[in-house]
Amino acid sequence: MLMAAGADSVLAVDAFVSFTLAILLLFVGKGLTGRVALLRRYGIPEPVVGGTLCAAVVCALYYGAGLQVIFELGARDMLLLYFFAALGLNSNIRALALGGWALPILVLLASGFMVMQNGLGMVLAGLFGLDPRAGLMVGSVSLTGGVGTTVAWTPHFVETLGIAGAGELGLAANMIGLIAACVIGGPIASWLMRRHAVMPSADAGLEVGTLHGDATRNQLDYYGVLLALLWLNVALLLGQGVSALIATTGLHLPAFVGCLLAGITLRSLGDLFAPRGGRMWRYDTMQPGLALVSDISLGMFLTMALMGLQLWALQPMLLFIGTVMLLQVALVIVFTVFVVFRVMGRNYEAAVMCSAFGGITLGSTATAVANMSAVTREHGAAPRAFLIVPLVCGFFIDLINALVIGWMAG
Repeated sequence: MLMAAGADSVLAVDAFVSFTLAILLLFVGKGLTGRVALLRRYGIPEPVVGGTLCAAVVCALYYGAGLQVIFELGARDMLLLYFFAALGLNSNIRALALGGWALPILVLLASGFMVMQNGLGMVLAGLFGLDPRAGLMVGSVSLTGGVGTTVAWTPHFVETLGIAGAGELGLAANMIGLIAACVIGGPIASWLMRRHAVMPSADAGLEVGTLHGDATRNQLDYYGVLLALLWLNVALLLGQGVSALIATTGLHLPAFVGCLLAGITLRSLGDLFAPRGGRMWRYDTMQPGLALVSDISLGMFLTMALMGLQLWALQPMLLFIGTVMLLQVALVIVFTVFVVFRVMGRNYEAAVMCSAFGGITLGSTATAVANMSAVTREHGAAPRAFLIVPLVCGFFIDLINALVIGWMAG
């Protein structure tokens, strides 16, 4: 329950209360999105509305009442694993093969952008009188890499390169980038669709993260949901083994990568050996359950991630961080609108991927997928985007980012 932590005005909120509050905030976000046309028009994800509102209230309590609220968010990481396991189980490799060019192209675009991102950060760090290499912490380390990459690289920047406060700098940039990525994704996609008269594909089917469409295709039943939960747990167990195997190579990738790859593997094996379905592999039966679990897991994860932000941590470095992030966000918008959309095909799938590009380069994989979910829920499914973007975010970019950071830090 709630505990006051002594005279230092810290209020610790335990895991159960935090989880319950996240559910309430998700309802608040859905309610506000349903009532405020502007939020729907620009595809602002529902979890972002509730989570950001909570972060703002907590920040106001910190400055107004001297009270620091700390949420216990241990369930957050497990929700992320369930989401990516569901995403993998819903991934059709044959659909990817039909338009496989989009995967390497998006990898190249994101890789090139990381170099630009780091270059901008290093130039601005030099102008503010800092070690230019500190600019990497407000570049691809924290923005493309996220919290995990920031924490992993902090000892190298502090102990080896001698850059004091590198960790705080990176975490602050990640905090702003996460919010910015949530805000710009939907509006970018909506503007591109209006500007170029883009229409969704008529034959796009139901995807994870997009519960919409013909009600006859979304029949949930007890057996289907239970079967979905079984295969999700199998994917999580297999994902642990995949992550351990990857770690033996010296690569340190987020745990969700193993779950995503495990889900893709299970789906491929199921389609190969039981194409017409079987008692334990009834994909058509469990697919609506997978979509439901995916939507709930992603919404809860993003809500909990945002409600836990400590916005007051930005104060000591506000001028530098504010200047850098303003230019970084502007760079993302310009690059997405004038390069990514055109190169990726100038179609509906390209617009959906553009909504995710801010998540790829500013926030996190979950942010990228949440942006796509908000857009597709309003306009229609985008199957290739939901398969390609998580692979780019969770696998290829982490590998390339490590090489880019090491090269530019040297």
